[in-house]
Amino acid sequence: MSLPIIILALAGLFFGIALSIGAKVFHVHVDKRIKEIESVLPSANCGACGFAGCAAFADALICGTAKPNGCLPGGADVAHKVAALLGVEASHLDEMVAAVHCKGGLNEAVERSKYEGIHDCHGAVLIGNGSKECQYGCLGLSSCVTVCEFDAIHINANGIAEVDHEKCTGCTACVAACPRYLIDMIPRAQKIFLGCNNHDRGAKVKKYCSVGCTGCTLCVKAVTHPDSIKMENSLPVLSYTTSENFITAAHKCPSDCFVDSASARPKAHINVKCTGCGDCVPVCPVPNTITGTIGGRHTINKDTCIGCGLCLPVCEPGAIALWGSLGYSDRDRRATGRFEIS
Repeated sequence: MSLPIIILALAGLFFGIALSIGAKVFHVHVDKRIKEIESVLPSANCGACGFAGCAAFADALICGTAKPNGCLPGGADVAHKVAALLGVEASHLDEMVAAVHCKGGLNEAVERSKYEGIHDCHGAVLIGNGSKECQYGCLGLSSCVTVCEFDAIHINANGIAEVDHEKCTGCTACVAACPRYLIDMIPRAQKIFLGCNNHDRGAKVKKYCSVGCTGCTLCVKAVTHPDSIKMENSLPVLSYTTSENFITAAHKCPSDCFVDSASARPKAHINVKCTGCGDCVPVCPVPNTITGTIGGRHTINKDTCIGCGLCLPVCEPGAIALWGSLGYSDRDRRATGRFEIS
């Protein structure tokens, strides 16, 4: 009776020692900073950072395979907190928001059929590629709305997906959800983007959408910084790496296919420092908005001024200033830390 007990005791002792040695040999050190980093992340687990979730992102930060500013929903605040925990400096992060590149809704775009399938854009694409004559436009069936966890995107009264930039965290879930690739990310500081994704040209576009881009290139010619807009596949592509504000480009578009999300634009004003040189007149993109005689104080028509600011740098005496709201929200100001023209 005692022999089996002795054997079991020896076996238990052996396996206990083996497990103890194995625990030492195969021990995986868990950096305590992982939990600290997880505590400052928003816990959205949205995958916008490129990892499976916040825990995986925190682990990647410790391993050096991710950057502190990789959490888009967390923005600059989270980036700086993470950088402090890692003992590094966070590179500048422009908060990003989603932009829907279509404004051809029920009032502008021609319908070629009536869709009666499931209320999903992917389903509509599979069944005849949707009801719109335009094969590139927003179908308005809420696939992007369904995946947004922040209630930041809705279908407006005109049947087009519209982003609430106040609620948008930049998680990019809606980008992947759109079967027509209509949505991408732009810097929060920017207010103007192209509201069209159509790659057809000219008269063909106008047959089925009154606000479709015709590829006329007038916007390309309107920008002051080279390479701010380039034509690709019959569509202007905006580069937000320059200081271009795209106000003039949007104004020059004959199809009105740009979107300006600013709630208000400032107006230029000429004060008593004006010497009447007239240098501001030729740079103004709106004819007869700046008027006056040489040697006399010039004036600006506030009703036609678009607030582009092109007249400011050419005024030698510094007699021109922009007056009025920029249409920035408090969140815009916190994200950008600036108040100049968007």
